[in-house]
Amino acid sequence: MVKRVLFVCTGNMDRSPTAESLLSSKKNFEVKSAGTWIHARNKISKDLIEWADVIFVMEDYHKDAILDICPKADNKVIVLGIPDIYERNDPRLIEILKKKIAEHLKIEW
Repeated sequence: MVKRVLFVCTGNMDRSPTAESLLSSKKNFEVKSAGTWIHARNKISKDLIEWADVIFVMEDYHKDAILDICPKADNKVIVLGIPDIYERNDPRLIEILKKKIAEHLKIEW
């Protein structure tokens, strides 16, 4: 069965697109990314929140933004605790994402 995973950061420019491209290489996952900022490349929406089985957010305030839109999503949001200090595809970011995503999704890289 395919698991639908949504990654969320602020601008949908660095952290969440990196995570999306990382996990999209794995079988049995449908992956999307979005941002909470009004000018995000792909802005978070109720439809995206409802689409996802699991939502990984980078910071606590991303979870708050999602719950403002859809309070019932609380049980599927996981905060990764990755600060906005990395550029897209930064090798350090990729290693952190691999470790944290593997913990929650029980996958190996």
